Amino acid sequence: MKVGFAVQENEGLGSLVYGHFGSAPAFVIVDTDTKQISALNNANEHHIHGACNPVQALGGNNIDAMVVGGIGPGAIVKLNAMGIKVYRAGAATVNENIGLLAENGLQELSMEDSCQEHGGPCSH
Repeated sequence: MKVGFAVQENEGLGSLVYGHFGSAPAFVIVDTDTKQISALNNANEHHIHGACNPVQALGGNNIDAMVVGGIGPGAIVKLNAMGIKVYRAGAATVNENIGLLAENGLQELSMEDSCQEHGGPCSH
């Protein structure tokens, strides 16, 4: 499974999960089967509020799941439409969250869990 993480900066498995998907400076992508790790800058970091483009943000990378600190409702809908499940980070680092995901220990997010106008449970 390929899992994307919205991160503060690329520090591999030690990267800290960022508080909001759309404005994350970078993404780390981990293939949990092959243990391969890649990273990319968020190509859509500076977008108009509510106009997040996950396809552009992820640079066209195909992933199965995204782990975030917070996310807006539009991005959840767009990611879900692409077949990508979205989970709330349960720990600070990519590596810790991979362990939690493997144990079904991360909450899958829905519209009700989103950062609606950043007044929701978002930290950034």
